[in-house]
Amino acid sequence: MPRHLTKDWTIVRYLLTAIVALVAGFGGAALWSMTGMANAGTREYLVANPDILPEMAEAYQRGQAQERLAAIGPEAEAAFPGAVLGNPNGSKTLVKFSDYACSYCRLSVAEVEKLIAENPDLKVVLREWPIFQGSEEAARMGLAAAQQGKYDAFYHAMFELGPPNAQSIAAAAQRAGLDMEAATAFAASEQVTAELAKNQALAGQLGFSGTPSWIVEGEVVEGYVDHDRLARLLEGEAT
Repeated sequence: MPRHLTKDWTIVRYLLTAIVALVAGFGGAALWSMTGMANAGTREYLVANPDILPEMAEAYQRGQAQERLAAIGPEAEAAFPGAVLGNPNGSKTLVKFSDYACSYCRLSVAEVEKLIAENPDLKVVLREWPIFQGSEEAARMGLAAAQQGKYDAFYHAMFELGPPNAQSIAAAAQRAGLDMEAATAFAASEQVTAELAKNQALAGQLGFSGTPSWIVEGEVVEGYVDHDRLARLLEGEAT
């Protein structure tokens, strides 16, 4: 925000209300109009400085996302036992909501692996969120692999072997060395069903609409994010 705006709370208040109108749609616009803030001075400033609106809208939305994350608390970063990559005791945490049928989730595998190689103190929590058709069985088997301490191997094999189907899931499980009888039973358990429902609920609370989605050092991000941006977020840079 330009420096002179910080000295004029009235203009700042007008601009923030304008952003609310933009984000909230007709209801927000009506409120803006009713409160008498849609005056000529505000309109003139916005017309003269249109570049400020995307910045303020982004800041507003980021603030809302952070509030939703704070309302959830530590549960958002609490991993299903074993569904972790990197250092399970790391002090920095990256949460990834993922689906084995998601092409962008597949692309992000290498980006996350690079982060893990660079950061021995990084804990990556995987949340199985099967939103694509046919991916739930793979997600269930992934949690079964986590229960057997073989999540990393299954996760990578599943993405390497292509879209999830009966053949690729079985091949990934075999490559990971799962006890198939035990894994099949656990994959169908209420514990796994509850975990998938929990991840769906968390995604909804955080406002996610698709995979991959991320929680990084208090920031909530949706969509494919490359290594460099993830690295900056891990360092606390909101970009």
